Amino acid sequence: MAALKIKDSVIKTVIFDFDGTLAKLNIDFARMRQEVTRIISSYGIEPGAIQTGFILETIQAAASLMKNDSAEKAQEFRQESMNFIENMEMQAAQKGELFPSTRELLSFLTSNDISSAVVSRNCQKAVFTVFPDILSFCEAVICRDAVEKVKPDPLHLRAALEKTSGNAASALMVGDHPLDIEAGRHAGTFTAGVLTGNFQSSDFQKAKADIVLPRASSLMNMII
Repeated sequence: MAALKIKDSVIKTVIFDFDGTLAKLNIDFARMRQEVTRIISSYGIEPGAIQTGFILETIQAAASLMKNDSAEKAQEFRQESMNFIENMEMQAAQKGELFPSTRELLSFLTSNDISSAVVSRNCQKAVFTVFPDILSFCEAVICRDAVEKVKPDPLHLRAALEKTSGNAASALMVGDHPLDIEAGRHAGTFTAGVLTGNFQSSDFQKAKADIVLPRASSLMNMII
């Protein structure tokens, strides 16, 4: 029987990031961060006082500070910020496209009895705009709308494992960002970095990825 093995362990479930992994990455994160910083400042919070590396976490931290003064103000800020982010994601999605081998890869995994799921910090509408028939190719799509905490929090990956009846010890997290590797390590899965985003092999080695691949579809060459 064909199998996908990582470090002599048989992989039964593959969890994929979306943007940069299964689809071309075209979100302008620099512009997104710049606008979120402007919104934070407009609510009277000094952005430099918030120590976080990611945009969603920055919004959460700023909202928590505002909530100390006014829960209504915090909610208004969060809504404005998330509306802006979702609009950017949808604009990018409307111009987005899957990598040519994405459907083939997911079908190939299914034909070899390997479950697959997608976890994304993106909104669900954007993912389905780029890949409308995604649930015909994988068992679960868990976007930020569906979870309380997004990756790198392990709860995001665990939600996908629950949907696929998978086990972390026989699962592989695949992504184009060291954050994906961190998420997989926290959740107890094997991890694979792919070079189709903005990071190099050395970045994934530093993050302690189990393997680094040119692209997600390279997994097909590992089925033996």
